[in-house]
Amino acid sequence: MIGFQTLFYKEILRFWKVATQTISAPILTSILYLVVFGYVLDSRVQVFQEVSYTAFLIPGLVMMSVLQNAFANASSSLIQSKITGNLIFILLPPLSWWELFGAYVLASIVRGLTVGLGVFVVTIWFVDLSSNFSNAAPLWIIIFALLGAAILGTMGLIAGIWAEKFDQLAAFQNFIIMPATFLSGVFYSIHSLPPFWFTVSRFNPFFYMIDGFRYGFFGQSDVDPLQSLLIVSAFFILLAGFALGLLRSGYKLRN
Repeated sequence: MIGFQTLFYKEILRFWKVATQTISAPILTSILYLVVFGYVLDSRVQVFQEVSYTAFLIPGLVMMSVLQNAFANASSSLIQSKITGNLIFILLPPLSWWELFGAYVLASIVRGLTVGLGVFVVTIWFVDLSSNFSNAAPLWIIIFALLGAAILGTMGLIAGIWAEKFDQLAAFQNFIIMPATFLSGVFYSIHSLPPFWFTVSRFNPFFYMIDGFRYGFFGQSDVDPLQSLLIVSAFFILLAGFALGLLRSGYKLRN
């Protein structure tokens, strides 16, 4: 396991050395979202009973930060290794595809959860804890945070394997990850949508990640959290199997 530990440590060190960019900047972005949407709409919108709109936003912003940064960690690492040519030093050691997968995804989980925790610590000062989070269920929060970070870390790994240059990676993020994240109920309940977009949202796996995560804070959600857990778990298993298949075949890595 020495190779796995070394690669995992390298991936942690890679984002930690530039923490201003990888951790502080996403936290600041989430604060700006909360300030703009929270203060403007707090007195005009209420999604759940006894929960302010500002409080409703916080879990969505936390999870959005977790997902986006977990994706960015694995995808940016692989594409940088490809472009700079140092990918060979990762492929030469006798690392199994399981170890490669585990190191990249676990490091992505660490970065995603670090940013998410930072967002939560900073934004929690904007709401009254006792009145808004009285029905909190921490176990659900942890489960969906881990699964969400693992899924986006795996998607980042797949995108990093597929992409050959930065603009391809940017296209993957801008046309898949970003729309799926913003259309997943971060800023609203899907029950407020027209029938067409309500149906579309039910096919978005990101919605189930955020809705289940939000249930852990309020004990309220748009769908049954067990249903969300089953869908999110199945989605992770499918993605993990696909990513492991790519690593095993050496697709766009060995050539």
